Amino acid sequence: MFPHLQNLILNTDSYKASHWLQYPSGTDATFFYVESRGGLYDRTVFFGLQAILKGWLSRPVTHADVDEARDFFAAHGEPFNEAGWRRLVEVHGGRMPMRIRAVSEGSVVPTHQALVTIESTDPEAFWLPSYLETLLLRLWYPVTVATVSWQVKRTIAGFLEKTSEDPAGQLPFKLHDFGARGVSSAESAALGGMAHLVNFMGTDTVQGVLAARSFYHEEMAGYSIPAAEHSTITSWGREREVDAYRNMLRQFARPASLVAVVSDSYDIFHAIRELWGKALRDEVIASGGTLVVRPDSGDPVEVVHQCIELLDEAFGCTVNGKGYKVLNHVRVIQGDGVNPQSIRAILERITGAGYSADNIAFGMGGALLQKVDRDTQKFALKCSAARIDGAWVDVFKAPVTDAGKFSQRGRLTLTRHREYGTWKTVPIPDGIAKAEDMRLDPGWEHAMETVWENGELLKDQTFAEIRTRATL
Repeated sequence: MFPHLQNLILNTDSYKASHWLQYPSGTDATFFYVESRGGLYDRTVFFGLQAILKGWLSRPVTHADVDEARDFFAAHGEPFNEAGWRRLVEVHGGRMPMRIRAVSEGSVVPTHQALVTIESTDPEAFWLPSYLETLLLRLWYPVTVATVSWQVKRTIAGFLEKTSEDPAGQLPFKLHDFGARGVSSAESAALGGMAHLVNFMGTDTVQGVLAARSFYHEEMAGYSIPAAEHSTITSWGREREVDAYRNMLRQFARPASLVAVVSDSYDIFHAIRELWGKALRDEVIASGGTLVVRPDSGDPVEVVHQCIELLDEAFGCTVNGKGYKVLNHVRVIQGDGVNPQSIRAILERITGAGYSADNIAFGMGGALLQKVDRDTQKFALKCSAARIDGAWVDVFKAPVTDAGKFSQRGRLTLTRHREYGTWKTVPIPDGIAKAEDMRLDPGWEHAMETVWENGELLKDQTFAEIRTRATL
């Protein structure tokens, strides 16, 4: 859609164009790392690096790209390292001479640990990792969405364990992605929608499903069901509201099927009592399918509880083996005002009233894919080491005004204890060229692998593997 945005050299911040002139004389290598410096949650679900690498770094830079960047920065007011970029095209075929190591995608890692390291591999392109910070740090977005989704999954799983006879079977479809229209771009929909699918299998964000297919070899990562929107109901007119609902049943309700119908275009309580509960009750039951009623306004906690009680009056319920009521023939999906806090509040209300979490699913939109930013988990990409005149020196910041912005120093790698599962970021000793060659203390193992080196993807992870790692 935006072909003028495909030039890797221009996928950066303006001031990056001048940074190659700012390092000390004698610099021939740099080392950077990515971490979450804290934030809303105490751990993050690592995901999305492979998509960024395949989507951006797999395409070689060309002389035409250099020409475009040279002309842009000349007009823009910034110096440009034309010779350096020409050399990358001529010597490396336009591939980026860097080594990127990372924790396996789907890993759930505590904050304040290195998740990715980026190091230059060509002494004359020591400036490259810094130049690509803007692109690579956008990793914060899929990691943060995957983390929010995972945390909601933990919440829902807890209520299912308490109130459902089939928590494992219910959980994958309890949080549906409604976020495509609320994000800022199709790329955000793809990255964020895919990140949610690490944890759940319900989505209406098509771009996320396609991205999982393209970048992670998952043919069909998510599923949806026929569902009504307000326009398809209100086009029948208020006086024919029951006909609109009947049409949904006749078009889509089949044995073992699900059909979702927004039912609050006028009066949700009338719709349940009189239309679904009386006029259409026998047809709902006879269809053999499950009707999913969707409220879409009002206080989510109050409205969901009232709707479930009205549906119970109309269709009855069965008490499961854990002593909680499960509605017959019908369910509810709440997609308005849904966020991690309201999900917990709704589940507390309905389970406190004796209803199983089986009865409710959630659709989350803006709070899932858009109501996050880089500070949600305080993501940063920082230089921690540089080789100057042949010796590695520590590079770090320690602002007196904010200890939370202290950065780590030295060449780093991430380790994990085999028995206890704890994580620890440790320095790479002097004299060790590659992190994987260093010997670790007993009981510890390397938690990072080289995933990208000199233009080649070395580890191609599948979505199925990632989902397994992120399992609660």
